[in-house]
Amino acid sequence: MTLYDENNIKIISEDLRYLKLLGTKYPTISSASSEIINLQAILNLPKGTEHFISDIHGEYESFTHMLKNASGVIKRKLDDIFGTSLMERDKSSLATLIYYPEEKIELLKQKESNLEEWYKVTLYRLIQVCKSVSSKYTRSKVRKALPKDFAYIIEELLNEQADRINKQEYYTGIINTIIEIGCANSFIIALSKVIQRLVVDRLHVIGDIYDRGPGAEIVMDALMDHHSIDFQWGNHDILWMGAASGSRACVANVLRISLRYANLSTLEDGYGINLLPLATFAMETYNNDPCKCFTPRTLDKDISDSDKYLYSQMHKAITVIQFKLEGQKIKRRSEFEMDYMLLLDKMDLEEGTVEVNEKKYKLRDTNFPTIDPSDPYKLTEEEEEVINKLTRSFVNSEKFQTHIRFMYSKGNLYLVYNSNLLYHGCIPLNEDGSFRKLVIEGKEYSGKSMLDIFEHYAREAYFYKNDTNIKNYAMDMMWYLWCGPYSPLFGKERITTFERYFIEDKESHKENKNYYYKYRDSEELCNRIFEEFGLDPDISHIINGHIPVKTIKGESPVKGNGKLLVIDGGFCRAYQPETGIAGYTLIYNSYGLLLSSHEPFESTRKAIEEEHDILSSTVILEHSAKRKRVADTDIGKELQNQIKDLEKLLIAYKKGLIEEKEV
Repeated sequence: MTLYDENNIKIISEDLRYLKLLGTKYPTISSASSEIINLQAILNLPKGTEHFISDIHGEYESFTHMLKNASGVIKRKLDDIFGTSLMERDKSSLATLIYYPEEKIELLKQKESNLEEWYKVTLYRLIQVCKSVSSKYTRSKVRKALPKDFAYIIEELLNEQADRINKQEYYTGIINTIIEIGCANSFIIALSKVIQRLVVDRLHVIGDIYDRGPGAEIVMDALMDHHSIDFQWGNHDILWMGAASGSRACVANVLRISLRYANLSTLEDGYGINLLPLATFAMETYNNDPCKCFTPRTLDKDISDSDKYLYSQMHKAITVIQFKLEGQKIKRRSEFEMDYMLLLDKMDLEEGTVEVNEKKYKLRDTNFPTIDPSDPYKLTEEEEEVINKLTRSFVNSEKFQTHIRFMYSKGNLYLVYNSNLLYHGCIPLNEDGSFRKLVIEGKEYSGKSMLDIFEHYAREAYFYKNDTNIKNYAMDMMWYLWCGPYSPLFGKERITTFERYFIEDKESHKENKNYYYKYRDSEELCNRIFEEFGLDPDISHIINGHIPVKTIKGESPVKGNGKLLVIDGGFCRAYQPETGIAGYTLIYNSYGLLLSSHEPFESTRKAIEEEHDILSSTVILEHSAKRKRVADTDIGKELQNQIKDLEKLLIAYKKGLIEEKEV
C-alpha cells in the first residue's frame, strides 16, 4: 500500500483535526520533511546505555560513587579509547578526575610542577573521552547536555576533525586561551560532568532507597539531579511513602527501623523530623527499664553509652506504639487475614510468656507500662499525642514531601522498558506455581492486575483528598504492601517483628518466602510472567531486587536460564556479611547485557586522594554482534509512530487537505 492510495487518503481525512494540530508545530512541507529525516537518522543511532541499581538502603557514599563511575563504564571507556597508550595509573587518575573533578583538581594543583602542561594534556584527553561518549547521540541531544556557559566552545571542540589541518591552530588556540584566561578548572569540571551525563542514557532504580544506611536523603538529592531516571518502588520505599501520606502505622515502622540501626540523621538532619516528643515520652515511661531487647545495631557508628540508652528507650516506646496501631488496623481490616500478628493480647505478663501458633514461648521482656491487659491495642493519651505529633512532622516536612512526590512522579510498582520487566519484589504465587489470587473490595486480582490495583491504592493514599474513608483504606493498603502476606513487595507469608524482639527461640522468627522464590529459577515461570505482562519470552528479561543474593554461599544472580536477573547483592553494609559482596549492578548497552559485582566501597576520601575505585567483576550475559539501534527500543517505536503521523501530514499538505502556513 503506497502513501497515496485511497485507503490512506481516507484515513488522513478522518485524522484531519489531529493533523491540523500537528501542523501548528510543522507548518510547512519542508519543516515536516526535515523532521522525518531527523527522526529516521535518530532511529539508526546506537541504543543508549541503561544502568540498573537496586537496594541502595541509604548507603550514599557507595551509591554516589557508583553513579559517578557508571558501574565501571567510564573506566572501560578509558581502556577502549587509550588502550596501552596510557599507563594504568594515568587512566586511574583521569577516571578519578571525571568522577570528582572539583576535589581532584585541588589536590593535583598542589602536586603538579608544570600546571599549564597538565591542563593542556588533561583537556585534550577529556575532549577525546567526551567525543567518544557523545558519538551515539545527535548533536541536538549533546547540545542539551552541555553547560550553558561553555556550550559553544565544547561543541566546537567535540566536532574537531583531525584531518582538517586548516583548523588545527584554531582548536589549539581555544585550548590555550581557556588556560590563559584562568578558565581551565571550570572547563575541566564542565567536561567531566558532561561525560558523566552522557555515558548513561537512563538510570533504573529497582527499589529500596530508604532504611538502614545513613543518607537516604542524600541519595534522593542525587537522583533528583539525574537527567533520566525511573523507580520501581521497594517495600522500604512504600513504608516511607505511607508515612508521607499520613499513615501512623507507617510512621511508627519508619521510626522503629531508624532507631534499630541508630540512623536518625536522615530523619533529623535530612528531613527536620522533630523527635523530641518521642524522646521525652520514652525517658519518662521507660526511665528504669534497661530496654535490652532494643539496643540499636550501631555497626561502625561511634555512639556514647548515654545516647545508646536513649535510643533504646525511644526504640521500645515506638515499637509498642507500632504493635498497637497495627493491631487496630488488623482488627479493622479482617480481609487482610493477618490475625497472626495479634500477639499483645496473647501475652501473660505474670507468667512471662506469649502464645504464638498455639505454642507458648518465654518473653525476653515483660515491662509494658502502657499496655492495658483488658484492651492491649488501645493507645494511652500520651502515646496518641506522641504519634500524632510525629505524623504531623512527617506530613509537614517540605524536603521529605518533595522527595516523595519525585518518587511518585518517576516511579511505579513495575515497569516494562525495552523488552525488560522491572520490579522490586515478586509476583505472588501459589504452592503449585500458579498466580496467587487476592480479593480486594469484592474483586479478584492476580499477576499484573494485582500489581496494578496496588499501585492504584499507593497513589490514592498520597494524592486523594476528597473522602477520608477512601484515603484511610488506601493508607492501610500501603501498610499491607509493607508486610502483608500477598504483598508483591514483601514477598513473605508473615512478618515476625514481635517474635524477633521478644522471643529468644529462633524457631518463631521464621518468615517463609512466597513460592515465587521457589520457582523463579524456572524458565517456564519466567515465560508465563512475560506472557502475563505482554512481553516476548525470546528477547525479554526480568530484573529483580529485594532479596540479597548470597554469593558467599554460591548463589547465582542469574536465574531462569538467563531470563531473570537479581541485582540485590548487598549495597547495605548490614547485609554484606551474608552476601560476601557489596552489590550487583546491570548495564544494558547497544551490544548486550553486562552484570557487575562490586567489592565494598571504602570511602569517598580514599577514592579521591588514593584513587581507590570500587573493585568490580563484570560478566557479559548477552552479546550481540549487531549493535542494537534506537529503532529497536521503546523510544524507537514512538519515533516510528511520529514518522507515520508526519508522513500523513505531508500527504495532507500535498493533497491540499491542509494549507501550509507562512513562517
